Amino acid sequence: MPEVDLSVTLAGVRLKNPIVPVSGTFGFGEEYGQFFDLEALGGLCVKGLTLHPRNGNPPPRIAETPMGMLNSVGLQNPGVDAFIARELPRLQALDTAVIANISGNTPAEYGQMCEKLSQAGVDMIEVNVSCPNVKAGGLAYGTRPELCAEVTREAKAHAGRTPVMVKLSPNVTDIVTIAKSAADAGADALSLINTLRGMRIDPETRRPILRMNTGGLSGPAVLPVALRMVWEVHSAVDLPILGMGGVATARDAVEMLLAGATAVGMGSAIFADPMAPVKAVEGLENWCESHGIAAVRELTGGVKPWEN
Repeated sequence: MPEVDLSVTLAGVRLKNPIVPVSGTFGFGEEYGQFFDLEALGGLCVKGLTLHPRNGNPPPRIAETPMGMLNSVGLQNPGVDAFIARELPRLQALDTAVIANISGNTPAEYGQMCEKLSQAGVDMIEVNVSCPNVKAGGLAYGTRPELCAEVTREAKAHAGRTPVMVKLSPNVTDIVTIAKSAADAGADALSLINTLRGMRIDPETRRPILRMNTGGLSGPAVLPVALRMVWEVHSAVDLPILGMGGVATARDAVEMLLAGATAVGMGSAIFADPMAPVKAVEGLENWCESHGIAAVRELTGGVKPWEN
């Protein structure tokens, strides 16, 4: 059998393979470059950026859970200008796509960052709508269709030709409604899911383990939720999807592709094994070869649901 074609196209951006480390788990890639060649990845999504530098939340801000982890890091980052000046040139020298993740408190902040990053030449901008809208009493943009649409339109208006991918929160009643609002507002792609809100408590002190009381749950425990939401969104919205949430192995990646993802994000698994993304690429190629799949993109949306 000829060599498996692992390449995919996500909103016009060609990825040599579908595996992408997700924002918040990979920093700016420099540390992981000590373990493997970053060019082995289809793309990489950098640490979440804000308009101005942020120190993040006070510790403790990481807690283990059964089959996962909680985090409330709080978007610690050097700010978008520092990223463009210090980190982006090194990343752009790599033969892999660079996806910049952004978070803002107002639509105007999203617009400013999109303009800066588009002019700097990133391959794609991922818009995190799980951030609080300061004008709506702290309500997250991704929890209401009209708020999600507002941010998406602002991002698209300032992103030039750079594709805009909207990252959806699972902490909603109906993620399909939110996905449709982003699509109708001009999003080029969707990424899902972001973390689920969770909590752990120390019985001895009776205090939450995280200093911010709650945090985002990620890891293998959330994979079934992520698969269900990716499947639902793919069935309802005609946009490419970067599917993520609990993916730790090549087999998990195959499931995510079958559910409807065009590309697959890996996050918490990288903390347990820095080589996880590379192993997933190799494992995906082997799986396709053993199952007679000539091109990995043939798997997208290939699930055969039972007719009940």
